[in-house]
Amino acid sequence: MNKVLPGLPFVASYSGGKDSVLAIHRALQSGMKLRALLITYNVDRGRSWFHGIPAEVLAEVERSVGVPVRLIRTTGPEYAAAFEAALAEEKARGAAACVFGDIDIQGHLDWCSDRCRAVGLEACFPLWQEERLALAKECLASGFKPIVTVADTRRLPADFAGRPLTEELLAEMEKLGADPCGENGEYHTFVPEGPLFARPIPVAVGPAQLADSYAVAPLALQKA
Repeated sequence: MNKVLPGLPFVASYSGGKDSVLAIHRALQSGMKLRALLITYNVDRGRSWFHGIPAEVLAEVERSVGVPVRLIRTTGPEYAAAFEAALAEEKARGAAACVFGDIDIQGHLDWCSDRCRAVGLEACFPLWQEERLALAKECLASGFKPIVTVADTRRLPADFAGRPLTEELLAEMEKLGADPCGENGEYHTFVPEGPLFARPIPVAVGPAQLADSYAVAPLALQKA
């Protein structure tokens, strides 16, 4: 298992969230060369899987980061096959590795490693087996400014959705007995600003809406 491979051109499995951007940030700091961001996109809902980022916001990410953001369009059943196909295309374009933001769930590492192995790419996990809360704090200290977009109301109050992620909010999560890094799905984030971006992504965060047991704060491009 690789954490980083300095000098290699890479694509990143990009969710838009804090762990994803921190992993990319570390890979870049090691000397790896970013070629593209890959994000799985739910064609039925018109938003990215899990973090709920609309295509128009992702287009702004592409402009700010300065590399292509490639949408892996899937309805779900063909998720793994679509991911592998996208990786194969990036290898053909010159990528040698894919960077992931997973921290310590073995099943996630195995799934990602299997997808890369199938197409002949190296898999890199810059955050692997590091302390969860320390990583969340490192993300903030590095200058990233995450926004909570989804909160699991079985573990967190619904009004956490839509709030900026701060050290104070992390402390609130700890008091509630939730993993402050959200590695178990307690919450998801979108990061519109930080050292990965040439300029902040202009997003408007709507009021939280309930969807089953989740509170979702919808994102949209902020109108000028």
